[in-house]
Amino acid sequence: MVRINRVVTRGGDGGETSLGDGRRIAKNAPRVVAIGEVDEANAAIGVLRVHVKSDAAIDAMLAQVQNDLFDLGADLCAPGGDRARLIEAPVTRLEAEVAAMNAELSPLSSFILPGGTAAAAWAHMARTIVRRAERAVVAVEGLNPTLRRYLNRLSDFLFVLARVLNKGGDVLWVPQNLARSSAERGAAEARVDARTGSTRRGAAGAEHRATATAQASPAPVRTAPPPARRKR
Repeated sequence: MVRINRVVTRGGDGGETSLGDGRRIAKNAPRVVAIGEVDEANAAIGVLRVHVKSDAAIDAMLAQVQNDLFDLGADLCAPGGDRARLIEAPVTRLEAEVAAMNAELSPLSSFILPGGTAAAAWAHMARTIVRRAERAVVAVEGLNPTLRRYLNRLSDFLFVLARVLNKGGDVLWVPQNLARSSAERGAAEARVDARTGSTRRGAAGAEHRATATAQASPAPVRTAPPPARRKR
């Protein structure tokens, strides 16, 4: 049972902190950096839970993720412990949850831009922080490889969850050259249509004027030729 009865210790004022085994270590050491990144990822997921609290099933999945991340942080804090707190079961659970969510989604036709609903945007924010935490964990030597696998699956989980939270309204990436080509093609077609319409209107106008002129002009008066003179 964990008991915390004092928050201010002043023990880290010199730029060092204690690991779970009592060793002192610099606060910018790779292991401590990784602990901090995992903590930040957990905080981002806490904000995400605020936006999904009306969905009990999603909130329950995220609550389990927060507990997993605490186990992961404990493994980082206590190197060489007798047992690993984060085991393979949570990795398998995430894979199953990703598969179940993804089965309800339509295939993607492009890459996704982070955004959409507030909940989806926070899922993407949490995903990017988890990726940073994963990179930090990779930089620490001698760790249980399950930690890396879990963070890798968690970023996949958050990506798919963001799509679920957007409810089919994915914000898709449109490459600028493709967008420009479409716009230019549309403008060219409009110019062709305008020229074709102008030509048709011009031809119709000329025909109308010719008809009007023909109707307005008087019919020519034919006169009889003078009688021929007889030669004497």
